[in-house]
Amino acid sequence: MAAGAARRVPRRVRGAQPAGERARSAEDWWWDRLAPSGSGYHLLQSDSMLLVLPGPGPARPRVHRRAARRAQRQPAPAPRAPGAKARPRMAPAPEPPPGPDPGWGDRIPLEILLQIFGLLVAADGPVPFLGRAARVCRRWHQAASQPALWHTVTLSPSPAGRLAKSEAKAEKKLLASLEWLMPNRFSQLQRLTLIHWKSQVHPVLKLVSESCPRLTFLKLSDCHGVTSDTLIMLAKACPQLHSLDIQHSMVESTAVVSFLEEAGPRMRKLWLTYSSQTTAILGALLGSCCPQLQVLEVSTGINRSSTPLQLPVEGLQKGCPQLQVLRLLNLMWLPKPSGRVVTPGPGFPSLEELCLAGSTCNFVSNEALGRLLHGSPNLRLLDLRGCARITPAGLHDLPCQELEQLHLGLYGTSDRLTLAKEGSHLLTQKWCHTLRELDLSGQGFSEKDLEQALAAFSATRGGSHPALCSVNLRGTRVTPSTVSSVISSCPGLLYLNLESCRCLPRGLKRAYRGQEEVQWCLEQLLTSLPSSS
Repeated sequence: MAAGAARRVPRRVRGAQPAGERARSAEDWWWDRLAPSGSGYHLLQSDSMLLVLPGPGPARPRVHRRAARRAQRQPAPAPRAPGAKARPRMAPAPEPPPGPDPGWGDRIPLEILLQIFGLLVAADGPVPFLGRAARVCRRWHQAASQPALWHTVTLSPSPAGRLAKSEAKAEKKLLASLEWLMPNRFSQLQRLTLIHWKSQVHPVLKLVSESCPRLTFLKLSDCHGVTSDTLIMLAKACPQLHSLDIQHSMVESTAVVSFLEEAGPRMRKLWLTYSSQTTAILGALLGSCCPQLQVLEVSTGINRSSTPLQLPVEGLQKGCPQLQVLRLLNLMWLPKPSGRVVTPGPGFPSLEELCLAGSTCNFVSNEALGRLLHGSPNLRLLDLRGCARITPAGLHDLPCQELEQLHLGLYGTSDRLTLAKEGSHLLTQKWCHTLRELDLSGQGFSEKDLEQALAAFSATRGGSHPALCSVNLRGTRVTPSTVSSVISSCPGLLYLNLESCRCLPRGLKRAYRGQEEVQWCLEQLLTSLPSSS
């Protein structure tokens, strides 16, 4: 009996390794190679990266531990007798490839995970990223649930252009979700934007007033049904609310005036769309309703209004003395005098940006511009596109000495007007050391006048390079020698528009973006100068 058992013992192949050793060489060899035991480090493996972290290493997967114990418990087979037929041996089961560690996300500290999520939220917003990240694991759900990450939110029930029934259903569906999100996620909300809300604006803003006491900015774009009670309720419930943007929304002027009367002393920024009801809102501003207002923008949007806006300059200076940014976009603005004899107002001592740009010619003159800016020495940006009545002499008399951006382009209006042919050098000689952007497109200055004006950038103070990085000379009479001189004198030039410049050779009348394209333009101009001369 013992001899028969001895005959059945299979012969061991020389050099073969037990199953436990094969499992060891498949997984643990790399771990011990990259992070030896006792070194104080361990590895975390995922789909696209391999992390070496301090601390004790994770335990091996349970499947490999079971395979090792099973190999140790298996008894040694008896030797096979001579002449006995060998049983067919089954091929060993393939070892499972080592996959990514399923728990690496749980081992990231919560503080680091919050910083990573904060960077993603700052770049793309909290929606839909935080909602998807909360489904990964418990640690990610804990991080995505922090109210500090939900500080800026944009809510839109559906894209514009859908049927009214589908829009109403989408608004009700989103409102049902907001009833839970507002108290649980939006307790530290600071900036809220509502887009394309037609029927559920009041319930949404009511939830905001109940759950978002730290709200500072509210934007309503293409929203309907905003009432006085809604805005007053919001102004009382959010004591830090200081910015309101209601452009392109249907809001009654009485609602805006009531809101300004309630929250006016703390208001800092206000965006309006010009209509027949804007006069009442501007009247509240002239009555010192918002003495701390810093940004005021009034625009007509896409549909330009033919009704002129009469805005007394001196009254606005008294009502909003802290104004830093004033934008009257695409408006027919009439600077209404305060009486027969215009007395100078206090000015805007803190004004840094003035934009009176329009697509057509307006009525702004040198005298009106002087009344606006006579007390603004800190002006940095002046946008007068479409203001064909402004002359270089009027700009030269302004008190600002460190202007950085000057836009005087005329688009579609220069053909019907008599433009100045001289005086551009008055602008560049005054601000050549601070100008970063210059727009003279469509102006009628002569070749010699432009050459004298742009030559000011080659003779800056102290021999330093000028700060000019953007020049728009579209439709002007600039010559190749003048352009090459500007490029050579301004190494930081990143944008150069030479479209429709009749004095330039063919093939070069286009816009150049980036230093490589600008330098290529310089090379082409230098090669064409001898032939043209």
